[in-house]
Amino acid sequence: VVVNAQKKKNVIKQKTVSQNIKQKKVVINPKNKKNSGNKNNGNTKKATTKKEEVVENNATEISEPTTILQLSKDTTKPSIVTITSAFKPSLRNASKISFTASAPDLDTSRFALNYNIPAQNLVFSYQPVPIKPLALTSDSDYTWQNNQYIKVGFGNYTIPYFETGLSFGHPNNTLYHIYGSYFNSKSNIAFQENSKADLKISAAFGSITNHTLLASVGYNMAAQNKYGFNSLFTFNKEQLQQNFNTIGAAVALHTKSFNSFGIAYHPQIKASYFFDNNNAKETNVIIDVPFAKRITENTNFLVGVSANLSNYSLPTKTIVNNIFGTDVAVSVNAKNFNFNVGLKPTWNNSIFALLPNIFGTYKLNDTKLQLTAGWLGYFQKNTYQSLASTNPFIDQPNSFENTKINEIYVGLKGNAGKHLSFNTQVSFLNYNNAVLFANDSAAVKSQNFNILYEPNLKAIRLAAELGYTDKEKFSFLTSIKYTQFTAQQFYSKAYGFLPLEFSSCIKYKLLKDVFIKSDLFIWDGSYYRVQTIQSKKTSAAFDMNIGVEYKMVKKLQLFLELNNIFNNKYQRWNQYNVFGFNIVGGVVYSFR
Repeated sequence: VVVNAQKKKNVIKQKTVSQNIKQKKVVINPKNKKNSGNKNNGNTKKATTKKEEVVENNATEISEPTTILQLSKDTTKPSIVTITSAFKPSLRNASKISFTASAPDLDTSRFALNYNIPAQNLVFSYQPVPIKPLALTSDSDYTWQNNQYIKVGFGNYTIPYFETGLSFGHPNNTLYHIYGSYFNSKSNIAFQENSKADLKISAAFGSITNHTLLASVGYNMAAQNKYGFNSLFTFNKEQLQQNFNTIGAAVALHTKSFNSFGIAYHPQIKASYFFDNNNAKETNVIIDVPFAKRITENTNFLVGVSANLSNYSLPTKTIVNNIFGTDVAVSVNAKNFNFNVGLKPTWNNSIFALLPNIFGTYKLNDTKLQLTAGWLGYFQKNTYQSLASTNPFIDQPNSFENTKINEIYVGLKGNAGKHLSFNTQVSFLNYNNAVLFANDSAAVKSQNFNILYEPNLKAIRLAAELGYTDKEKFSFLTSIKYTQFTAQQFYSKAYGFLPLEFSSCIKYKLLKDVFIKSDLFIWDGSYYRVQTIQSKKTSAAFDMNIGVEYKMVKKLQLFLELNNIFNNKYQRWNQYNVFGFNIVGGVVYSFR
């Protein structure tokens, strides 16, 4: 800004500014207003240089602080003063995003969550059957509970019944199981009396590193009379009595998982001593040593050796019956299928046989159905002990032939819904030396069953199972098996075989502490042979049972069983009528 003023006024102003420069301050005189309001009221600008300010106007006074940047000492020339305002840093106003609050769009879509929960098909029927302890799977979340109970009952056929089961120990160390039962019944039919006793003690030692050791000992007794004799003859009890006794022991060792070499094994040995009240004795020893070698995560190589040894002795002779075998196979377990392909070279009393061992399952995509198929070959060992457990009215055998079975099957199994499961199968069977049971041709010995061996027996079998389970409220399990014999080489009929078998079991929780159960058994009659070597057939059987269980208190419950409620006099074995309607009731006390 260039200001041209009078010389006189400049001189005066120079003096005033010079004094201010020397004092390094700005003179401000706001009280003097005479010279500020008359002349040169405009033309005022600001400048800033080296932190000094000066404001010059035509007035003689400075109204605001100023800094003198440059002032010429030459009064003869016009002075040039540059004045700027003080620098005041400031931030530029930032632009802001304007947010408008609004509710999100409503999502009405639903996700379809499918849970594949396997149906619970375990049905525990409270029946007087032996408990067979199995190895417990190692599970850190599993809590073992010691369970003990005693069951005592009585019935109209003078049936004292006793059963007990005791368990002790811990699954991580040692478990002990004790099971015992006794049953005796007698009807108004002459010599229709039987009694059974069973005692078994077993232990599982799980403290061994990656191994479980199983050991058991037991005793079994079955006594009955051959009451199905011809009424034309007279017998006493000693002549008809048939008692069987078995003393057994077993030891097994198996790995809990594959070891560091990828090997798992399960060797076991079973031994039993069987004898009757007529001087017949038999020893049976079974040795089985299977191995598994893991090749990949889903593939295993299986190999095993086995021996089934029997020695049967009568007062007049001894019979040795042995089977030796090996098993070599490859097992593959994948996501939708698994199969086993192998061969079983076997020596049946020194006669060699190569048996197939092929089976597998395939899961249909996006379904709960599985196709099953297989081609199996195996030997059924026939001993005095096994034959007597099937038919307790047999006569002492004079020879043994083991049955070779060749089976080809195909089936379908799976679940329908959350509670229903099923399993169906069609089998084509070929029996070599099949066991047949036929009455003795002598009239005085018609109550005795002789063992016959059919060289070649062919059959087609249809089998189906259906189960429905709804927690503890309701459970239903039914099965049916139909066998059609298509060809026989020597005998006209398959004596003793049941062509049709049907069974069903229902259990329903009526009230909180009341359970109702019912069993139904239906089968077609079996063929038998009369003294004239002709074949006849027994009548069909229909047997229905109803039972009620009532839990009185926490540890005590009552039970009542009505057996053969229609009082049918059917025969499982020719000339032997079963017990009619009978009732058994009692109490069950649990120690847990």
